[in-house]
Amino acid sequence: MNYRESLDLGPAGYVFNYRDETKEKHWKKVHAHQGIEVLYIHQGLGEISLEGSHFPLQNGTLVIFQPYQLHRVEVPVHHTISYIRTNLTFNPHLVEPWLAPFPRIGFFFRKLWRGVLKQQVFQMNEDPWLPNLLEDFRQPLSHPAAREEDLGLFLLTLLRQLERHVFTNETAAGPFGLGRATQHVENIMEWVEEHFREPFELQRIAEDLHLSPYHLSHLFKQYTGQTISDYIAARRIREACALLMLTEKPVKVISREVGGLSDPYFCQLFKKKKGITPQAYRDTVRPFI
Repeated sequence: MNYRESLDLGPAGYVFNYRDETKEKHWKKVHAHQGIEVLYIHQGLGEISLEGSHFPLQNGTLVIFQPYQLHRVEVPVHHTISYIRTNLTFNPHLVEPWLAPFPRIGFFFRKLWRGVLKQQVFQMNEDPWLPNLLEDFRQPLSHPAAREEDLGLFLLTLLRQLERHVFTNETAAGPFGLGRATQHVENIMEWVEEHFREPFELQRIAEDLHLSPYHLSHLFKQYTGQTISDYIAARRIREACALLMLTEKPVKVISREVGGLSDPYFCQLFKKKKGITPQAYRDTVRPFI
């Protein structure tokens, strides 16, 4: 099997495929989509490519793909080893209504959704919590009329376990006990969401949020592990990916819309972040939309 693929999350906003199996076939999938994708390999040997980096695919591999990240999963033919995987892909907006009572999970989720992650491919080895969780929710999530509470409980449990057991290097920098500090960081993220299409001025963010530029920059880096400028750049690139995938707008128009950037600078930034040019990204993801 060798194809590119778009992904329709349907009216439910998610797709859950439990222990899909491919036997004695060359499996290759190349795509990007608007959802967060959780891929767990029960069995298989191959390679995962994610924005120019390559990782081994093997038993117990867990991968988290962020929205609009171009990725390739390839498993050569093995006559004695099947390729068995569970895949969950969901619209990030599904989770937001359930996060209000859980600020720590919410903070982690927004980084998973919109932040720059240090690591996205993990080897789970003999850790049983993820296969057990997938098995526990197999029946309710596979049903076409899955109850909303089942989906909410599953996603909250999954996020809590990911934050506690998998993304430890992402959350260690954030002293979550300081409620006011995390609220400042949330406010910065919300400000960026509203203003990322405009030219970036640290002084303006600081004035709007009533913080000193130094305190704002230090706080954001301490809690997220990245600078505000890097965070804004990542947000602009994610928006550019959506426009490249879903519209016919020229690259030079998109470069202006996502931050008033010049065409050469935008193309250079895009290739640095994604490993390919904007046009190459569009040529890869659009044919099957």
